[in-house]
Amino acid sequence: MATTIRPATAADVPRILGFIRALAAYERAPDAVVATEEGLLHDGFGPHPYYECLIAEYDGKPAGFALYFYNYSTWMGRPGIYLEDLFVQPELRGHGIGKALLQRVAAVAVEKGCERLQWEVLDWNTPAIDFYAAMGAEFLDEWRNVRVGGEALKRLADGVEPIAAEVQSAEAAP
Repeated sequence: MATTIRPATAADVPRILGFIRALAAYERAPDAVVATEEGLLHDGFGPHPYYECLIAEYDGKPAGFALYFYNYSTWMGRPGIYLEDLFVQPELRGHGIGKALLQRVAAVAVEKGCERLQWEVLDWNTPAIDFYAAMGAEFLDEWRNVRVGGEALKRLADGVEPIAAEVQSAEAAP
């Protein structure tokens, strides 16, 4: 039985959304997914992609995916990769597919000169924690995840002055 890892294409968007929904169900949040095919298509395959994605196939059938994007470490002065999602269909786990996906993302990081690869894992997901530990991952328990989204993000952004470039452009307008 053979595993193939390949870059996702625009034609994979329905499959990517299916994997996202399956991951959300596994993570006990099936109703949390609001992503759409249109959004994934625009954001991953439009003129300015925000993410990259790998598709795993096992014996020619879709088996899982890894979705990632680039970040930057100011302390290291180097880029990195943030792995947003890594998912393998439950019935196909144990065949090395997750390892192959993680290894490919790591290879992309090395190829692109990134200094690190990072991601999050839910504290109750012991199979994933054990898997990541076996791959040499370091757990940063002293760090806390912080997020502002939705209405809180809009409230935070309210009243912010335009950035200097916007001010200069407005001043230069006739």
